[in-house]
Amino acid sequence: MKNKNMSVVERVKAPTPKWFKVLRTIGITLASVGGAILASPVALPAGIVTAAGYLLLGGTVVTAVSQTGVKSEEEPKIAPEEKVEQ
Repeated sequence: MKNKNMSVVERVKAPTPKWFKVLRTIGITLASVGGAILASPVALPAGIVTAAGYLLLGGTVVTAVSQTGVKSEEEPKIAPEEKVEQ
């Protein structure tokens, strides 16, 4: 597997699989909602502010982790009917 010894910078710059792009978008959305709630000028109940903090934290982590996902160079998959039983 070629991608085994990549630095963090190389991983971030490498192509990202589609599933991780979807996760990255969800994470950005969660972080944005949490940040908007925390930055609101209106006094909100403590439970909502706490939940917004968790949204911000979770969204940031999901975004960071999904950005480092890298497409791997795999061997071509063999269809089940083409497998040879031994």
